[in-house]
Amino acid sequence: MNATKADRTVALADFGPMSSRTASLIEAQQWCIHLTKSHGENFSVLSRFVASSLVDDFSAVYAFCRAADDLGDETESCERSTELLAWWRGQLHQCFAGHASHPVFVALIPVIERHSLAQQPFDDLISAFEMDQTKTRYETWDEVIGYCKLSADPVGRLVLMLLGERRDDECLRASDAICTALQMTNHWQDARRDLLEINRIYVPREYWKVDQFEEKLVSTCRQGYAPDQMFMKSWRESLRELTARTWELFESGSALLPMLKPENRPLIWLFLAGGTGTLRQIENWNYETCLARPRLSKFAKISLLFRARWATRNIGAPLG
Repeated sequence: MNATKADRTVALADFGPMSSRTASLIEAQQWCIHLTKSHGENFSVLSRFVASSLVDDFSAVYAFCRAADDLGDETESCERSTELLAWWRGQLHQCFAGHASHPVFVALIPVIERHSLAQQPFDDLISAFEMDQTKTRYETWDEVIGYCKLSADPVGRLVLMLLGERRDDECLRASDAICTALQMTNHWQDARRDLLEINRIYVPREYWKVDQFEEKLVSTCRQGYAPDQMFMKSWRESLRELTARTWELFESGSALLPMLKPENRPLIWLFLAGGTGTLRQIENWNYETCLARPRLSKFAKISLLFRARWATRNIGAPLG
């Protein structure tokens, strides 16, 4: 059997359920940094705005998220993913008890201690990936929001903890709004890929405006053109409405920036601006994400990197 992406990402042959090998701390930290740098995101997790003293910490948390995501999406079956996610949760609980062998958890132990990280955000992320094994369609906007509370919001909360920011309700609510908006943007951006590669549709059924919506969406994604003009018109209308609601989340989340320490604002602004820039690209592509995947150009990413520090000196600077 060929190795899956999860086999490679999580190093199951060396550190999986059947292995008794334990990584050293140095090996584990290097492993997490390599994993973090090797995955392409809208912006590198280890951008210039991450202090050198936090590189190991950010890498360990990112490696946990990346590995759990791949265990959920990149195995040969939902049954296998469910089994491996249960193992991953067990490893997490052992980690919080001070015991670890897999590089991710060996690297996480000192991070947890240094920043007093809570276990719940990590558990919630695993719950989201477990949900992915059984739920592939959503009825309402609120259902998708509920998924984002598990799959996205915990990441923002962990980032705030790593940065030494406030953990009060006001700060966490704003962070959750940003993370949910980023996840929603990713759902609309990846509509074609999510359907073809992992058989998921995040556009909720309450936004399905034509008969045989799913059949027509599958045909459009596979063929590269819509079966009729009515479907494309309805798809654009649905995405336009969903995008408008996502903008509202970004606007609500932007209240986080003034709450942050000045030295942390550029990093958070960068992710916020990357998300709003991608959402603007979806609009510029006339919402036709069932045909192709809009994304920020390399030039746009570099431009945002250069703007980040200046923009956070003036919190009122436009995001998208």
